Amino acid sequence: MKSMRSHVCGDINESQIDQIITVSGWAQRRRDHGGVIFIDLRDASGLLQVVVDPDVTDAFAVADTVRNEHVLQVTAKVRARPDGTTNPDLPTGMVEVYATEINVLNRADPIPFQLDDDDTSEAVRLKYRYLDLRREPMQKIFRLRSAVTKYFRDFLEAENFCDIETPVLTKSTPEGARDYLVPSRVHAGDFFALPQSPQLFKQLLMVAGFERYYQIARCFRDEDLRADRQPEFTQLDVETSFMNEEEIMNMMESMIRGLFKAKLDVDLPDEFPRMTYAEAIEEYGIDRPDLRIPLKLVSVTDLMKDVDFKVFSSPANSDDGRVAALRIPGGASKLSRKQIDIYTEFVGNYGARGLAYIKVNDLSAGLDGLQSPIVKNLSGDVLPNVMKRIGAEDGDLIFFGADSAKVVNDSLAALRVKVGTDLDMIDTKWSPMWVVDFPMFEKDSDNNWTSLHHPFTAPKLDQIEELATNPGNVLSRAYDMVLNGTELGGGSIRIHQTDVQRQAFTALGIGDEEAEEKFGFLLDALRYGAPPHGGIAFGIDRIVAMMSEVESIRDVIAFPKTQKASCLLTAAPSAVDKTQLRDLHIRLSPAAQAAQQSSPDEAQ
Repeated sequence: MKSMRSHVCGDINESQIDQIITVSGWAQRRRDHGGVIFIDLRDASGLLQVVVDPDVTDAFAVADTVRNEHVLQVTAKVRARPDGTTNPDLPTGMVEVYATEINVLNRADPIPFQLDDDDTSEAVRLKYRYLDLRREPMQKIFRLRSAVTKYFRDFLEAENFCDIETPVLTKSTPEGARDYLVPSRVHAGDFFALPQSPQLFKQLLMVAGFERYYQIARCFRDEDLRADRQPEFTQLDVETSFMNEEEIMNMMESMIRGLFKAKLDVDLPDEFPRMTYAEAIEEYGIDRPDLRIPLKLVSVTDLMKDVDFKVFSSPANSDDGRVAALRIPGGASKLSRKQIDIYTEFVGNYGARGLAYIKVNDLSAGLDGLQSPIVKNLSGDVLPNVMKRIGAEDGDLIFFGADSAKVVNDSLAALRVKVGTDLDMIDTKWSPMWVVDFPMFEKDSDNNWTSLHHPFTAPKLDQIEELATNPGNVLSRAYDMVLNGTELGGGSIRIHQTDVQRQAFTALGIGDEEAEEKFGFLLDALRYGAPPHGGIAFGIDRIVAMMSEVESIRDVIAFPKTQKASCLLTAAPSAVDKTQLRDLHIRLSPAAQAAQQSSPDEAQ
């Protein structure tokens, strides 16, 4: 039987001139130039120009019927392109092939969108994802993704890590998001859960003595989606024994630095800067600051406690309030009143009820040199002291946030990035960092303690006793790697002693009975010589998205879900047969049946 091809399209060059070759692929474009037909043939390796002359009667007759995306097999002679027709931007651009035989392996109906049309809606692209993935930019992304995961594997294998798979059907445990539940047919009324991460199993592998584990792990979280979130995602999961946080961070930093050099020829800093969580929140309003933007928040809460302006004084005197300033150098002339109004609307998306500002026209003129509707409400030494603290200069524009600390931090953190981007303040392309010293706990909306990372994160060694007496004061041994304002990975040293783990559960309101029910297997394992251990997980989708410079991780996942957690390609999730439900001991409520019947296809 004749081989489907002797060469791939992208490998054809001047060294094969006068050779007879056979290539197969898709007709990306067909052009008829004065009786001679040109076909751009595409396979996974690249593009090759096929020339079909009317003198080759059979081949020409077939070529005349070819349309875009037909699948072809072409036997041809390689020859140099005529002078003036070469394409130095194409790897095969110095040659073409003169067809002697063309076979149509499969015909293609007219496709629903042109592959070179950048304006095709995302809904259409996702519905016909297999066509979208034919596009060259998408092919490059997934080849980069493959190279990234190979680099991770090679690096970790060289460091004596062992690749071990952990269960996908597991026990539902609280890890910060809703689980995807899987009903059991055999155990009526009981459910498995899809893992949010392999967290507990990788800790058990440390107890088992493997010492260095990794996995390219598929994870699942039933939560509201954003551009950087999907219900199922992939992470590089790493766990080690007998390494402290400094050693783990240094090794992972070396891995990421090597990845960017090997795949993008980018030199990340020899040592990533480190910042405490408290510093990040104070100066940037967020625990994953984008250090490419040189703007910082400055707290002026204490200066606003006694002003008559209630918008400032009320949050300044509140236990959970904050008043902060964001100085925009030269912003008085760069930002119009219309733009300020746009920013005011923007911060409203983060709960802010307004955006106060001051234009600094002439500091030497005192209050007369400051332009703002709020100046008259801030008398005495307040404004001079505010200007001094934030380092204001003539021509600056100062934005103020005054509300609960959360609203101020969220709104000004987002505004900082937006203004910095709008004014082209980004001074470097890549800016990695570590954020450390996270609080172990934070209060939820019901004023109960919840884990900032997860319940298995170890406290600082000198603060273990405070788990029982003052949990809000305890710092954890956690660390997040951040790049350009995006968290690439997060990890921590884990609790490896049963009594400490029980104390952490108690602080979270998890009593002994509940702890045994949900985590008894972990507590038992920690009793049998669990070593000190810690690890980290990197979001592979996020890393590849950043390296590919795309906005959404949907573009780096082969078959992603929409923002409504549905698959437009397969129309999933979908109804199932009543027999299947009966086997699983499930009966739909009337509300669920009604929703099922009325649910339209989601395009977002």
